[in-house]
Amino acid sequence: MLLFVSLFAFAQPSKVLFIGNSYTYVNNLPELVSTMMSSSGESIEYQMSAPGGCTFQQHCTVSSSYIQQGNWDYVVLQEQSQLPSFPEDQFMQECYPYAASLCSMTQEYNEGAHIVFYMTWGRKNGDQQNCPYYPPLCTYQGMDSLLYLRYMMMAEDNHAWVSPVGATWHYIRDHFPVVELYQSDESHPSYLGSYVAACCFYTLFTGRNPNQIAWNGLLDDATATIAKNATKTVVFDSLWKWTFQADPIPEDSTAVGNFQILDKEIMIYPNPVTHTLHFSLPEIANNAIVSIMDVEGRVVYSQQGFSCQKEKPFAIDVSFLNNGIYFLSVHNGSYKSTKKFTIVR
Repeated sequence: MLLFVSLFAFAQPSKVLFIGNSYTYVNNLPELVSTMMSSSGESIEYQMSAPGGCTFQQHCTVSSSYIQQGNWDYVVLQEQSQLPSFPEDQFMQECYPYAASLCSMTQEYNEGAHIVFYMTWGRKNGDQQNCPYYPPLCTYQGMDSLLYLRYMMMAEDNHAWVSPVGATWHYIRDHFPVVELYQSDESHPSYLGSYVAACCFYTLFTGRNPNQIAWNGLLDDATATIAKNATKTVVFDSLWKWTFQADPIPEDSTAVGNFQILDKEIMIYPNPVTHTLHFSLPEIANNAIVSIMDVEGRVVYSQQGFSCQKEKPFAIDVSFLNNGIYFLSVHNGSYKSTKKFTIVR
């Protein structure tokens, strides 16, 4: 099936509510986004509710009056920086239901508003405070992978979007290790880190290539270019992934607006599954690695060499896995996609 990202999904927002904590108010992220958009001939109005360390559970009370004002075009949700990476039971009790409550409240009072989860990042050297109690948090990679999975899960389950700031930071850490995204506490964003976050929101709100951003803020040209190019690679080139806004188009169509037609969907069934998971791959996924991860970020299955076959779908026996939520990940050098599924017996 040919898919595209609807041009109309990216109408310019006029009112944006940022709900979060210090990761949002440090360097005044909303103002960076506003200035960035103004430099490109656009404008937004915003409000921010971001008490230090505030959790989704607390925001259900603290930020309810902001949400209930109504008329927000976008509501951005950022959880406390550690909580989404905690063990599954704790995440499901202390984070997940309150994310759903904030989404329900937003939908009730703001018809047509887009909810955007602000995916944050792993701490520079992991969460050393909680490392002794939960080893996956001992490294940046472990903490960051859990944040990625949990934010994607909350967004998909609540029909929301994701601003993949953490994923963009990960790209920059891999490709430009000398630039500094963190403050000295190895947790909060440096000015560059917040600028990268602003680039992600600009791209998500407008659907435009971040290389069109005319404002570098306090950054030199070379550093700003790193931020913009990374955002283009991670966010703009995969808008379909972060917005969940792909729609079928007529068979005789070849392009829509400025967006490239995408044939990138993984099809999985049944879901929930009991013993055998079936899936098919798009043509772009040649010689791909197929992995299954649990909600703790652990790889429980991995095999290389999968390519699109139109005759019949692939099948994986998942009877060795316990009941629960899992993620099927497919990637090669040029393609990556993830689908959530549930095992129920």
